[in-house]
Amino acid sequence: MPHETEPLVTRRTLLIVACVFVIHVLALHFMGRIAWGKQGFGLWTSQSQGPKTSQLFADPYSFTHLEHGILFFGVLWLFRKRIPLRWRFIIALLIEVSWEIVENSPFVINRFRAATASLDYTGDSILNSVGDVTFCLFGFFLASRLSWKWSVAMVVLSEVALLLTIRDNLFLSVLMLLHPIRVIKNWQMAG
Repeated sequence: MPHETEPLVTRRTLLIVACVFVIHVLALHFMGRIAWGKQGFGLWTSQSQGPKTSQLFADPYSFTHLEHGILFFGVLWLFRKRIPLRWRFIIALLIEVSWEIVENSPFVINRFRAATASLDYTGDSILNSVGDVTFCLFGFFLASRLSWKWSVAMVVLSEVALLLTIRDNLFLSVLMLLHPIRVIKNWQMAG
């Protein structure tokens, strides 16, 4: 999977991205999501569990969204002969925005609270959700410009760093959401 040289963004692509972001923000607003956390507007928190997590623009889980972008690029690369890079970028955007809307539904919020160590999770603020999508798009961009080896290295590094620092990562989040394992949940909560 070599890096790509065709343009990722055109004026048309930027217009589509902007429209999708507006629809994303409006959807979350009408779902009752708050604009940003009660602690105020902010760009970063290092907390993985706490009142600022999922409320500011970025938190440790933002790196899992960077991984989403890299993984979406990898899967969509298989269609490179039929779908230009900029449209694969839009497809990745649509997948990530769809996930963000589903993730902030009462069903998934309650599932996170019941099945994972995120007992106090109340969903993302709109600011955090926009940040998550931005990290995904940045991951896609990086993967489109780097070799597959660097992309794999970034995912592995992110997974290991998150595991060591917050006792969670993309793999564990998906595993615990789909098939909770009590031993893992206890280990995560002890950290």
